[in-house]
Amino acid sequence: MEFSQIVALLWKGSLESIYMIIVSTVCSYIVGIPLGVLLFITDKNGICRCRPVNLILGIIVNLTRSIPFIILLIAILPFTRALLGTTIGTTATIVPLVVAAIPFIARMVESSLKEVDPGVIEAAQAMGSSPMQIIVKVLLPEARPSLIVGCTIAFTTLLGYSAMAGFTGGGGLGAIAINYGYYRYQSDIMWATVFVLVIIVQVFQELGMFIVNKTDKRIRN
Repeated sequence: MEFSQIVALLWKGSLESIYMIIVSTVCSYIVGIPLGVLLFITDKNGICRCRPVNLILGIIVNLTRSIPFIILLIAILPFTRALLGTTIGTTATIVPLVVAAIPFIARMVESSLKEVDPGVIEAAQAMGSSPMQIIVKVLLPEARPSLIVGCTIAFTTLLGYSAMAGFTGGGGLGAIAINYGYYRYQSDIMWATVFVLVIIVQVFQELGMFIVNKTDKRIRN
């Protein structure tokens, strides 16, 4: 394979991988943030204590997190097919990525909220703020830097998951590495794929840290 063909192949695979990761990250956070908030506020020290709800949500999250992604990917193939009509391609891969990422993100959100100074929450309660006001105006803004770091971690994790999906026709860089590097023994394409994956991780990692440094008032002060 000529150099120009390899570049075109890797460029296409990179765009597919970035598409999968960005869409799955956004969808996962749409569900994961409310779930993480619920885990935090219904905890024994939360602002809306409810042990049964916290216990049920915790069991669901822990059960889903305990399933290895490659097994989860195969297990929900019927669900993916019923939802999208196919199990092959980048869009189909987004479904298992979201399912796998939601509990992971929920726990990261819960952990980020636990880093918020309890004194700030108590002050908001003393001023008569409702639970929703505390969540929107206190908890989420105070935890923003930690949430952004968590988003960067989630992106990197999902990038690794998307590479595994190449075994089931998921597309992206993972499929290129498997189809050319593994099945056809073209090690040059394999290592080129690894190099591109490292570059993507570094770019998004640095971007995430840049945003954290700009938004964290503790650093700015």
